[in-house]
Amino acid sequence: MTRILACIAALFLAASPLSAECTGENLLATMPAGERAALQAAANDAPYPTGNFWRATRGGEVITLIGTYHFDDPRHQPTLEAITPLIETATTVLVEAGPEEEAALLDMMARNPSLMTITEGPTLLEQMSPETWAMLSDAMSKRGVPGFMAAKLRPWYVNVLLAIPPCAMAGMTDPKGLDGMVIDTAEAKGVPVKALEPFDTVFDIFGAMTEAEQIAMIQATLLLEERSADFFITLADAYFAGESRLVWELMRKVSYEQALVPRAEVDAEFAKMEEVLMAGRNRAWIPVLEQAATAGPVLAAFGALHLPGDAGVLALLEAEGFSIEPLPL
Repeated sequence: MTRILACIAALFLAASPLSAECTGENLLATMPAGERAALQAAANDAPYPTGNFWRATRGGEVITLIGTYHFDDPRHQPTLEAITPLIETATTVLVEAGPEEEAALLDMMARNPSLMTITEGPTLLEQMSPETWAMLSDAMSKRGVPGFMAAKLRPWYVNVLLAIPPCAMAGMTDPKGLDGMVIDTAEAKGVPVKALEPFDTVFDIFGAMTEAEQIAMIQATLLLEERSADFFITLADAYFAGESRLVWELMRKVSYEQALVPRAEVDAEFAKMEEVLMAGRNRAWIPVLEQAATAGPVLAAFGALHLPGDAGVLALLEAEGFSIEPLPL
């Protein structure tokens, strides 16, 4: 596994948003034209590869879908203004995790520290080579987590923290992201906010990976630590350009370049991650979306990478008889 999960976890997991405090290089903008074209072609192989704002209709059922970016960024404001009238007229706003789910998750983690920390068995320090541990200890220290604490963290939680560049840590006081802004607006307008999935889905996501896989992912992520701000900037710019799928293909390319295994194995890893992070969840969301739409117009806000692909929400809704159309932002 590579840094892709750390980047994509930041797109999907409401528990780990970032702030827009970093400066760096947009890796797509500086890429040679031929390489960029190849990535674009790969992204375009997926159904609905671009765009963050869509409408799905089936008879009298209407679902408005907004792909979100879970990090704070001033560029969210025009999007929020555009979708606020749709929030006001919705019978339900659906998000990955609403206030109740977030509270339940925090309560669960507070009551069971072993979910986040290693309470028995070897620590990360004992499971890693001295060289890898030194890299991890340094990376975590830059994020305000001393090495002695990092050694006791579960690998899944370390991967989530590594998704936050050191330059972004100062802005973690009250992060919202577009998801949080949608929730706040809906609550202010008296519109019910409901979750697309159970509050403990995060544990299902990482539970689908062995601890060895999670540690290998940490090791691969550390190889790109020096460019963490660049990946952050690239991810943000691609989202606001409606090209989040392009970042998926960028990370596949980076994985090809750093991996010591054949491309077929990298592709297999990406297929597994797409199933765990997106496809499986998308399929579970469709009945929730359909049920909500029977009561009136629905606005659904979730990570932008859930929209495209053969098992993306848009293609799945189309397969259920919905007509799909892009909306301007």
